[in-house]
Amino acid sequence: MSLDQIITQAGYDKLKEEYDFLTTVKRREIADRIERAKDLGDLSENAEYSEAKDAQALNEGRILELLAILKNVTVVNHKSNGEVVLGSVVTAKVNGKEKEFTIVSFNEADPTNGLISNESPLGVAFLGQKKGAIVEVEAPRGTVVYKIIKVA
Repeated sequence: MSLDQIITQAGYDKLKEEYDFLTTVKRREIADRIERAKDLGDLSENAEYSEAKDAQALNEGRILELLAILKNVTVVNHKSNGEVVLGSVVTAKVNGKEKEFTIVSFNEADPTNGLISNESPLGVAFLGQKKGAIVEVEAPRGTVVYKIIKVA
């Protein structure tokens, strides 16, 4: 991950929550599993011990990954003056239907839940636009036209 990634406050909070869970609750659960497995005897043929050690390695790897992300992101608090920026909630009309999109960083994106990356074609097209703007986005099936109804 490059050192200049941006993220919304909600995205940062979600990563921080996962980090806190893994370093406290999950780490303790795994340590308890390892202790129980040690009590079973011979570690060379102890599948429970081996699985617990694998879980520990995965957990510690994710902790290091999250720590690196949390140290190297810039949290953006969205203040838009009516303009679409990272963190904005955009209500747009497309194909006669109203849809709501939240503009987030790439690592927060979840298009099925309306969380659109600021680096995606739709995110890029929305950025900098205001209420009333007509936005065209090239999609695999052709050009899709969005009319921005509201920016919050």
